[in-house]
Amino acid sequence: MKNLKKTYKVRNHKKTEHIYTLCGDVAEYLDILATHDGSTMFVWKEKGERREITYLDFVEAVRALGLGLEEIFGKSTEEKPVRIAVIGESSPKWFAAYLAIMASGYTVVPMDKELAVSEIGGFLKFAGIGGVVYSASFAAAFEEMAPTHETLDVLVPMSDPESDAPAGVRRISFNSLCALGRSTGREFEPDDDRERVAELLFTSGTTGSSKCVMLCQRNIFAAMGAACESVDFRSDDVLVSVLPLHHTYELTCTWLAGLNFGLTICINDSLRNVLKSFREYQPTGLVLVPLFITTMYKKILTEAKKSGKDKILQGAIKAAHAMSMMGVDMSDKLFGDVREAFGGRLEKIVCGGAALNPELIEIFETFGISIYEGYGITECSPLVAVTPYYKRKPGSVGPAVPCCEVRIDGTEADEDGRVIGEIQVRGDNVMLGYMNNDEANEGSYTEDGWYRTGDVGFMDAEGYITITGRMKSVIVLDNGKNVFPEEIEEYLEDIDLIAESVVVGREEEDGVHLVAVIYPNYAKYTALQENEFRTEIQKRITALNKRLPSFKQIHKLEFRKTEFEKTTTKKIKRHLVK
Repeated sequence: MKNLKKTYKVRNHKKTEHIYTLCGDVAEYLDILATHDGSTMFVWKEKGERREITYLDFVEAVRALGLGLEEIFGKSTEEKPVRIAVIGESSPKWFAAYLAIMASGYTVVPMDKELAVSEIGGFLKFAGIGGVVYSASFAAAFEEMAPTHETLDVLVPMSDPESDAPAGVRRISFNSLCALGRSTGREFEPDDDRERVAELLFTSGTTGSSKCVMLCQRNIFAAMGAACESVDFRSDDVLVSVLPLHHTYELTCTWLAGLNFGLTICINDSLRNVLKSFREYQPTGLVLVPLFITTMYKKILTEAKKSGKDKILQGAIKAAHAMSMMGVDMSDKLFGDVREAFGGRLEKIVCGGAALNPELIEIFETFGISIYEGYGITECSPLVAVTPYYKRKPGSVGPAVPCCEVRIDGTEADEDGRVIGEIQVRGDNVMLGYMNNDEANEGSYTEDGWYRTGDVGFMDAEGYITITGRMKSVIVLDNGKNVFPEEIEEYLEDIDLIAESVVVGREEEDGVHLVAVIYPNYAKYTALQENEFRTEIQKRITALNKRLPSFKQIHKLEFRKTEFEKTTTKKIKRHLVK
């Protein structure tokens, strides 16, 4: 890999005519979906059986569901807004609920299905959520929670219940809501208010450290339109959806944008089955985070080594790269077996959520698979920049997408003449603000109205952005998950053997791992020896990890003999912890 050049000739990257329609709200979006008529919209597995739905049937279901929701929840007002959460595995019903809630004039709240039930309950209370649409895996949790929850009134299971609802709980299934909507005989009139709060998104963390992002329809569909303009999708493309649907990157760039083109989305049902899904559905495009690309490449190398072809593979990569520099594409002849691992038709991957090794872009290019990097943040709906399909620069996340402007807040150039500073954004994709969080709002914008991303980078003469670091404490894992260290530190504070702690992300050979740097409570437990401290704290951390989602678990402990350096207000100087 190290022998590859840092520049290369791209394959067939010419700007082509894109057939999609820009829209500004969910009413227009549903009309666009309906124009794709009898084309296959989704393919998925249900109890092992292959299922499909057309665009026309899906839109009809959304409109029926919207009418049913209106019958149950009534009109949403500024004084008494209707907010409904959606949680569960990716499915057509999840997406139908998302659109129907928004189209009914309500606020939709996608929830992370990996959160602990107690955290979910806390978020529901914080946002005043009155209803929740959920998959079968959450049925028991919500039926236990609902009778005593402060705000939750209505349960909407995506699957028809097999038992009676708990006493005092209003429950009506997804299918029953659709039937109720159809029985009204009314025509559904989707909401077209582009400035109201249409969606709430919780950043990672507990209710104590998380922030609640407010997006309007203008934000959501500006980002969707920008994605359509920047990616090389067509109506005959097939995508396999791998990332969780509550993740705004997947929701906006794969589902909302992809379906605007009229393409087909096949839904992967489990991370264990990703390669199996690729072989079965034969995607032409994917939207991924770097971890998947890195894992896929390692899988290719492992299989080559098993068959004794690893040296042949490396030689073929170098030869194909050299030929591509002369305008000759050898990918089909040299890497047929590699391409078959992805179904045999994969042409392009859009990658975001974390940094990707630029050498992997070059290697996949020799395989005949183009990778386009992007950059986004939840507060920007989430899209900020994408390397356009017709003009890529490996290592850069591309220029700002059409719906926004980006500037670098810096004045001094480094030794290479680059002005490096905070990346700031202004445009239709920038959020309305954080819900009930004046302090966070005040610190998130400049005096002249630009959103402060907290990320650091530089911009070249053509406007292409390169990210060099992060100002914020957020830790971005290889799978694109954002972990706020303050959240983990809240749990560590409850362990009386720990006086102070800072959670950091350490780059290891297999990715970024969470490490807890700990100053033990020596003053309180003077009788304990150093090894006793470490052993007992490790036991407590092991117990804590069992309560946390896998991506939030602490992988390693580091101990220190002295307190952390602090500011005058007694806050730990996090940036000094290496």
